[in-house]
Amino acid sequence: MTILDSPRAWFITGASTGFGRLLAEELLRRGERVAATARDVAKVQDLEQKYPGLAHAFTLDVTKPAEIEKVSRQAIEALGRIDVLVNNAGYGVTGAIEELTEEEFEPMFQTNIYGLIRTTRAFLPHFRQQRSGHIFNFSSIGGLVGGAGWGFYNTTKFAVEGFSEALAAEMAPLGVHVTVIEPGPFRTDFLGRSGKLAQRELPEYAASAGLARAYFKTQTGKQTGDPQKAVEALITVADSPNPPLHLILGKIALNRFRGKIASWQKEIAAWESVTTGADFPEGK
Repeated sequence: MTILDSPRAWFITGASTGFGRLLAEELLRRGERVAATARDVAKVQDLEQKYPGLAHAFTLDVTKPAEIEKVSRQAIEALGRIDVLVNNAGYGVTGAIEELTEEEFEPMFQTNIYGLIRTTRAFLPHFRQQRSGHIFNFSSIGGLVGGAGWGFYNTTKFAVEGFSEALAAEMAPLGVHVTVIEPGPFRTDFLGRSGKLAQRELPEYAASAGLARAYFKTQTGKQTGDPQKAVEALITVADSPNPPLHLILGKIALNRFRGKIASWQKEIAAWESVTTGADFPEGK
């Protein structure tokens, strides 16, 4: 069997837990090949032992540009090609915009925005020359709808949305697909080990950002989304000849976004005369 005839090769960031781990395991069970990366490679090396020849474990901290460049080359060499890139690594920090310090939110920017951008760019020459491929960027319903207590997390995920839409337009003529994954609340480590709370808590924000704090502290393990079904949905998209640019996952996420659209439509209608009045008169 040649490289071109072999099963697809996937590169997954943040594969030690959550969506990344479940996706890697599901793909390997199906006989696909996976480059599983994690900051602590010991947490993904068991995949190599369980799926010899299919699983390849790599140490990767997406906040380290030189490491991204090195590991992307190593993965392409080890697997012969990469067909699907999954930018899954990321986490959330909760707190009002005034409460969070730069020391608390800036590392999240390095992971959620710059890590994703740099990892994507490391593979673009490969996809461009290959004239095929699929890039999955994990965003969130928080990348479509902002909410009190999530301002800086929203900022990182809104950035992923804009980056992905522009990237999709650039890569489409080259035969490369881009899909943004937008989950609602899923039963992963997002509210547990992975998430962080602002150390400072101001009483004036108790009725707004404070609600997000309470959600963060009480809802872990109670989320309605099934992570296994989410990764199965992602594989379904990867198998599609016409994959979506955006994939919302979960009823809560869908209802929140539909609510935003409805509210926005009302706002547009109410202010349409002001909107259109900002142009020069026709013919001028």
